[in-house]
Amino acid sequence: MFNDCLIMAGGSGTRLWPASSYRKPKQFLPVVKGGSETFFSLSLERAFQVIDKNSGRVIVIAGESHLPLVITACSVLSAAQKKRLVLIPEPQAKNTAPAIACAVAYSRKTGSGNNNMLVLTSDHIIKPLEVFTKDAANAAQFAARDRLVIFGISPSRPETGYGYIKTAQKLDEGIYAVAEFQEKPDLKTAKKLAASKRFFWNSGMFAFNNEFLAGEFQRLAADVFRPFERLRAPDEKSYVKIKGLRILNNWTGLDKAYHQTKNISFDYAITVKCAQTVMIHAAFDWIDVGSWDEYAQLLSGGSGDEVYTAGNCGGCFVDSDIPVALAGVDDLIVVIRTGKDGLPCAALIAKKGETQRVRDIVAQIKQAGKTEIL
Repeated sequence: MFNDCLIMAGGSGTRLWPASSYRKPKQFLPVVKGGSETFFSLSLERAFQVIDKNSGRVIVIAGESHLPLVITACSVLSAAQKKRLVLIPEPQAKNTAPAIACAVAYSRKTGSGNNNMLVLTSDHIIKPLEVFTKDAANAAQFAARDRLVIFGISPSRPETGYGYIKTAQKLDEGIYAVAEFQEKPDLKTAKKLAASKRFFWNSGMFAFNNEFLAGEFQRLAADVFRPFERLRAPDEKSYVKIKGLRILNNWTGLDKAYHQTKNISFDYAITVKCAQTVMIHAAFDWIDVGSWDEYAQLLSGGSGDEVYTAGNCGGCFVDSDIPVALAGVDDLIVVIRTGKDGLPCAALIAKKGETQRVRDIVAQIKQAGKTEIL
C-alpha cells in the first residue's frame, strides 16, 4: 500500500497538562483507565497495517528529549517490525513542515526514489482499524497520481480548535477536490461551517508520492526543504541500535539542516498552496482528545489513587496520584501530579466544559517564567 509511513511524535503536551508535559507529551499517555495502550502505540499499530507487507518502513520523528519514551514504546514490537522501523531524533522542534521534509528527504535517499508516503499524527484516537485501512488504500491510489491527499472529518459540533477544509467537486465515492482551507474560526463562524455539508475538519494526516511532494516543496517552500535535500544518504555508521531499534542519531549535517530550515506548519508551507490537493472523507471515527473534557470521557471515571466525597459531588472527574477529597461540588475536573514519576508537580482544577482554557493557563505560566512546571 504505502512504501513508507511517517509518524510525527513531537509535541509540547500542554493541552492535557499536568498529566502531560514537555517531558511527557500527550501521545505517551494511556488511552483508557489502567490500560497499557497509549496514543503513540496505537499509531504504530496503524502504521504497520498500511505499509507494504514486504518492503514497507515506518519512520518515527520525535524530539531528542522524547527518544527514551519512543524507545520504550517501540521495544515491545516484534523483531520483524523492528527491522522495518527507523527512529529519527529531531535536534530542534521546528513544526510539522520540517519534520515531513526531513522524512521525505530520508525516504528518497534510502528508498526507491518513487515511494508513496502516509503521514500520521501520534496523538489521535482512530477506529475501527479496518475502516481506516480502507480509507488509507483509497488515499494511496490518489497519491500515486501525484495528488496531495488529506483526510477530512465530518464535524460533529462547532469547533474553534480545528482548521476546516472546504470541498469542491466529487471525484469518486467519498473523495473530493479541495476548494480552500480555513484556519481555526471564531465560534460564530464555526457554527456556520459545522452546519454546512461542504466543510470538514482538517485531521492533519496526509498521503503523497515523495517525488511529487519534493517538487511541491521546491516550488512552494524551498527554504524548508533545501537544507534536508543537501544531506547525503546516511551510511551504517549513522545509526545506533538500542533494544533492537535502529536510531538515526548520527546523520551528518542533520543538526545544521534543522538550524537552517524554517519553523512552519505543513499546512501553511504546502497544503493551502498546493493546487493538486484532494480530500478523503474519513469513514473512520476520529477523536483528537484536545482537552480534559474529552480525555476524561476516555478514562471513564478517573484514575485517582483514592477519592473521598461528602455531599452531592455529581459529575466530578479525578485523576490524581494522591488521595483527593471533594465536598459539595459538582462537574469538576481535578488533575494532580506530585512529581512521583519525575515529571512536574502541579494541580489543575477546572469546571467541565471549560478545559480548553488550559491553553490560557499554560500561556500565563510561560509569561511568569515558570516553565519548569510545564
